[in-house]
Amino acid sequence: MTDASLGHSLRAGLGAALLSAALAVQAAWAAGESVTLAPHRAVYELTLSGSRSGTSMASVAGRMVYDLTGSPCDGYTQKMRFVTRMMNQSGSTSISDLRSTTWEDAAGKHFRFDSTQVRDDSKSSETTTGEAARLGASEGVKVELTKPAKRTLSVPAGAHFPVQHTIALLQAARSGKASFRADLYDGSEKGEKVYDTVSALGRVQAAGSNRKLPQVTGTDRLNAMQAWPVSIAYFEPRSEGRDALPVYEISFLMFDNGVSRRLHIDYGDFALQGELTEIAFHEPSKCEQK
Repeated sequence: MTDASLGHSLRAGLGAALLSAALAVQAAWAAGESVTLAPHRAVYELTLSGSRSGTSMASVAGRMVYDLTGSPCDGYTQKMRFVTRMMNQSGSTSISDLRSTTWEDAAGKHFRFDSTQVRDDSKSSETTTGEAARLGASEGVKVELTKPAKRTLSVPAGAHFPVQHTIALLQAARSGKASFRADLYDGSEKGEKVYDTVSALGRVQAAGSNRKLPQVTGTDRLNAMQAWPVSIAYFEPRSEGRDALPVYEISFLMFDNGVSRRLHIDYGDFALQGELTEIAFHEPSKCEQK
């Protein structure tokens, strides 16, 4: 997996995922209460939490800044900067800086993406730009890429965009489901990648669980919200074999407004821990009455 793919998928999982009372009201939620994500800017500090013997990875340090703005009527804009500094056993270091911006309408019909990854102080860079439109229930999703080269392709009709995936996860959690499976298209791998994702949803944690986590300015808004432990495994498309292993897994604690804490990413050879260190909530865009 490339660093760019990692960054895109973190955005999906958190956003994808970057995204209140007890069991008595879950039936009402499942019956049709819509999900509204909280616009916010969150900073996560990343550290190496473990590595398997034989890997060349000695240390990893990084930071991810995730910024969500918009509303259900205007659509959601996600901006992310993801910087990592990796050192191998011989002492050589590599720096990756991924910056991306996406826009997605709340109905999950249109998706635009633009990302640039710079490695080792501009020695090499890669840009991906494009947009996707859902044509219909049976016609698939049409993707038009403009960078790195102009190209048109299609992805499965049932594929979710990142915000759409986050909303679907919250709806599944609210209704008490233990798992959720979906194809995910987020513009990864030069805009050509579709992941088969399998999400495990843990038992609901009652309002107040945020108080048990390290105190961060601004997180008191989460105290009155319930949350769910979530783990998302990302597989190559059509990897149906019994022994198929995920490309990587992301786990986090997802609050009812889409905010995530306790981030953990497992690549197999090594794993990263992400701790929320800053958060600020934006005023949501106002929907004009028509």
